[in-house]
Amino acid sequence: MENTKLVMRKYTMVLVLLLVTLFFTWVTEGKMLLPQNVNNLIAQNAYVFILAAGMLLCILTGGNIDLSVGSVVCFVGAIGGTLMVKSGWDIFSCMGIMLLAGAVIGAWQGFWIAYVRIPPFIVTLAGMFVFRGLSNVVLQGMTVAPMPGRYLNLFNSYVPDVLGGGKNFNLTCMAVGIIGCLIYILVIIKGCLNRSKNGYEMERLTRVIGKEIIICAVILAFTFRLAQYKGIPTVLIWIGAIIAIYAYITSKTTTGRYFYAVGGNEKATKLSGINTNKVYFIAYLNMAFLAAVAGMVIIARLNSANPTSGTNYEMDAIASCFIGGASAYGGIGTIPGVVIGAILMGVINLGMSIMGVDANYQKVVKGLVLLAAVIFDVVSKRERNK
Repeated sequence: MENTKLVMRKYTMVLVLLLVTLFFTWVTEGKMLLPQNVNNLIAQNAYVFILAAGMLLCILTGGNIDLSVGSVVCFVGAIGGTLMVKSGWDIFSCMGIMLLAGAVIGAWQGFWIAYVRIPPFIVTLAGMFVFRGLSNVVLQGMTVAPMPGRYLNLFNSYVPDVLGGGKNFNLTCMAVGIIGCLIYILVIIKGCLNRSKNGYEMERLTRVIGKEIIICAVILAFTFRLAQYKGIPTVLIWIGAIIAIYAYITSKTTTGRYFYAVGGNEKATKLSGINTNKVYFIAYLNMAFLAAVAGMVIIARLNSANPTSGTNYEMDAIASCFIGGASAYGGIGTIPGVVIGAILMGVINLGMSIMGVDANYQKVVKGLVLLAAVIFDVVSKRERNK
C-alpha cells in the first residue's frame, strides 16, 4: 500500500498531463493532436523548456527564482537583432556576442546574490526593470526585422528527410523515434544490471517493463505525428540537447548534487566544505546564459526583435518547475519533471487557444494550476514529515 502511494505521488503530474491532453483532445474534437498542432506545441513553447532547465537550478538552491529572465531574453534578442539586421554582422559572431552578453548579465547578478548576499528576489527584480529598459534603448522602441535566412534555418526549419519518405511522411523522423526507443530501453537495462551488480534494491520487473512500454509508445506516437507534418523541427534538437545536458548535470555530476545540498541544508553544506557562494553564482550565471539561448530562439521564431518580447517568460519557466515537482522550499526537483511541467503548460495554452478561450481566462487557469501544484507539494511534504 505504501509503495502504491509513493508511485502515485511520483507520477501524479504524468497522470494529470495525460488526463488534460485527453480532455482537450475530446473538447477540440481531435484537433489538439493534429500533426501541425503537435509541431506548434514544440515551436511555441521551446523557450519554456530552455528557461525552465535553468530556473530549476535556481529553485533547487532554496526556492529562489529569477524574475529578470524575460527581460534578459528581450535584451539579448535586441542586441542580436540589431547587429544582424542593422549592422549586417555575421550570424555566428552575433550568436557569440549574445551568449557572452547573457553570461556577463548572469555574472553581474550572480555576484550580488552569491557574494554580497542580496536576496535573489531583489536583484532579479531590479534586473527585470534594467534590462527591459535597455532593450528599448537598443531597439529605440522599434521592431527590427527580418532576420537573415541563414539564421532562421538554425532554429526555425526542419531536418531533411534523408531516407526519402515522400511528401506526406518523413521516414527520417520515424527512424529517429525508433532509435530513441531502443536507446532508452538499453539505458534502462544497463541501469537495472548495475543496480543488481551493486546489490541495490530492484524495482519490480513488471513495473519496469510497463514503464518502458508506455514511454516508448509516447515517443513513437509523438514522432509519428511529427513525421506526418514536416518532420523534426531544428528547435527540437536544441531543446533535446539542453535537456539531456542538464539532466546529466543534475543527476550524474558532483556539481549537480551541490545544488540539491544547498537547497536541503545550506549551513550543513557549507560546514562540509562546499563553497555555497559559488553554487549560487553558477546558478544565476547559468540562468542568464540559457536566457540568451532562449533569446536566440525567440527572435528566430518571431523573425524579429521587438521591445515587448519575453514578457512573462519568467512566470512560464517558474510555473513549469513547480508544476513538474520542484519544491517551493528547494532541494527537490528533476529535469524530467520540469519537462512534464513545461509540456503540461504548453498543452493547456494550445488547447485553450484552439477552443478560442479569452487570453485573460487563460491566465486565470494557468495561475490556478500553479497554485494547485504548490499546494500539493506543501501538503505532501507535511505528510512525509509526520
